Amino acid sequence: MIEAVGLTKRYGDKTAVDDLSFQVRPGMVTGFLGPNGSGKSTTMRMILGLDTPTAGHVTVNGSPYRSLPNAPRHVGALLDAKAVHGGRDAYRHLLSIAQLSGIPAHRVDDVLELVGLSEVAGRRTKGFSLGMGQRLGIAAALLGDPQVLLFDEPVNGLDPEGILWVRNLMKSLAAEGRTVFVSSHLMSEMALTADHLVVIARGRLLADMSVREFIAANSAGFARVRVPDTGPQQREALTAALTRAGAQVLPEQDGALRVTGLPLPRISDVAHEAEVRLWELSPHHASLEEAYMRLTQGMVDYRSSADPQIGMRPAPVPGRSDGWDPDPGPGAPFQPVHAADGPTFSKDPR
Repeated sequence: MIEAVGLTKRYGDKTAVDDLSFQVRPGMVTGFLGPNGSGKSTTMRMILGLDTPTAGHVTVNGSPYRSLPNAPRHVGALLDAKAVHGGRDAYRHLLSIAQLSGIPAHRVDDVLELVGLSEVAGRRTKGFSLGMGQRLGIAAALLGDPQVLLFDEPVNGLDPEGILWVRNLMKSLAAEGRTVFVSSHLMSEMALTADHLVVIARGRLLADMSVREFIAANSAGFARVRVPDTGPQQREALTAALTRAGAQVLPEQDGALRVTGLPLPRISDVAHEAEVRLWELSPHHASLEEAYMRLTQGMVDYRSSADPQIGMRPAPVPGRSDGWDPDPGPGAPFQPVHAADGPTFSKDPR
């Protein structure tokens, strides 16, 4: 088991992890989620003794990682698949780890076979693709047959077959009673792999619960309702009837209606009373991605714009629909000129 208590890490005036407490229990896959810069990698580094906490502590099976005798036999980790000596082949890379950790040499062949790299065991790792590097990193984590495993983005660079293999591997390791802690940005994959979630943002804990509980707590259920596409009259009549019955009705882009506040049987009864025939009446079950986005939408440090030219456009000018000011004045910034071959900039009028 992994247990963090009041875990805090500061770098100068920046707090990367802030009073974080959670447990990662054996026998299940625990997903570690959070936006970029939320402190996930820093937390994993502190678990493995690579960074020293500013405050608080974290233990693995009751002891700090640095106090574990022959730690690689107890804890396996993949934090950076590129952390290999490019001049060594895959076999010798794993063999050197085994020899330093007192692990029998036959385990090298075992894990190479397990991750599907036996045929390239003699190739230098500098020629490995990202996916091959991920498989080698997973092999290194499994080398000591540890009871506690940490993986940071383990499916990066893997093809669909590789992603499925990793998913099944994580589940099988947890089924053996091991502690499996997995960080990932792939919500769809976490929904299929994880049993429990630890979610953080800006270094603080947001959620520590099962996947099912997390989705239920951070999503709003609704019904999708569709009427025949014979004109707006039936849709308007149904909207009015549902609103009178106490529902909230919103149109969707595909022509369906999103209805909240009434159960499905009541929606059906209201439609029948209004003499509106339904083509669709179905419950909407939120995905892990929807629940995660709803929880973290205000906590993303870096947000891209939907318009690549936003910020290049001048403020609207009264009387002109295109916002162009022909005489900006000597103190004004450059203005964009919309030429046929794309936006350029005018010369400085000064």
